[in-house]
Amino acid sequence: MSAKPDHRHYTRRVVLPSGKVIEVVYFEEQRAAHTRLPATPQEDNERDLHLCGTCSGDLVYPVEWEEYGVTHWSVTLRCPNCEWSGTGIFEQEVVERFDEELDRGTEALVRDLKRLMHANMEEEIDRFISALQEDQILPEDF
Repeated sequence: MSAKPDHRHYTRRVVLPSGKVIEVVYFEEQRAAHTRLPATPQEDNERDLHLCGTCSGDLVYPVEWEEYGVTHWSVTLRCPNCEWSGTGIFEQEVVERFDEELDRGTEALVRDLKRLMHANMEEEIDRFISALQEDQILPEDF
């Protein structure tokens, strides 16, 4: 009798940048190879990935990222201030802090965009009212 292969596995939920949630199934025989890290991973648990190590700018953003083992991510970063870019292996906790910082930045951009849209709309309305009061708008304009 031949021994049956052991197909033990585990599942991990991954949330994609689009918000879609997928489940990734890892098989036990692949786990050892999948979780192996390089001899000198470029990780620092205290590092804030949104801060540039070259110019100290706080606008560093991810260009590419992929899962690197069960608890690590390979992330390619870019700084728009000094054009620095680099790739490193970071623990899940560091990447989650980075993701939270990116969310805060996105929220700030959305707030600024809404304020700008509101200001532009007010200006357009004021010009339209002024044009109406000065009889500069004719039925032919519509």
